[in-house]
Amino acid sequence: MDSSYQISGGIYLVLNPAMESKLLLAKLKSALSVGLQVVQIWNNWQPGTDKLALVKAIGELCNSHRVPVLINEEWQLVMQSPFLQGVHFDDVPADYAAIQQAINKPFLAGITCSSNLNKVLWADEHQLNYVSFCSMFPSPSAGSCDIVMPSIVKKARTLTTLPIFVSGGITPENLLALKKETPFNGVAVISGILSADDPAQQVKHYQNALSM
Repeated sequence: MDSSYQISGGIYLVLNPAMESKLLLAKLKSALSVGLQVVQIWNNWQPGTDKLALVKAIGELCNSHRVPVLINEEWQLVMQSPFLQGVHFDDVPADYAAIQQAINKPFLAGITCSSNLNKVLWADEHQLNYVSFCSMFPSPSAGSCDIVMPSIVKKARTLTTLPIFVSGGITPENLLALKKETPFNGVAVISGILSADDPAQQVKHYQNALSM
């Protein structure tokens, strides 16, 4: 674990690198201006993308705000770029110990659990930094995720003290309703922020809902 960065909850922005890079960076800069806790780069690359160059551009913005940047799945990039602080896994990796050995430095890690509580137990046992649940609601950017019942997240809270993030189709409005059904520490968002004309204002709406 990278002890210089911590993940405890809050607003977790997932970036879609298929978006035009100047627009993506402008929206990220706007969102960072009011406070993000984590940024993840989704491995949804356009063909021919210079991954390391885009990671550097994203990392420079985030690192100046002390916001950690995680890469989705492609842990090899953590070895290649000083602008990445960790990796987000979609599934339990086949050999996590080998990945740790290959990276050979402290790094942050989290995993999408869907409705699989065994992943929560695995994350807890291997001392990851957080778990996330996708998708709480239907969402165009969470199309590969099954719908997760709030009761699953509530059960996960009894299995681990790791921070829990919820994601998938979450709006500031339904976030308030979800909080009444299950405890969690933060919300991960893609289109809910990236599609907004004013990302900073939208982040504030999520922050207000999360704090109520």
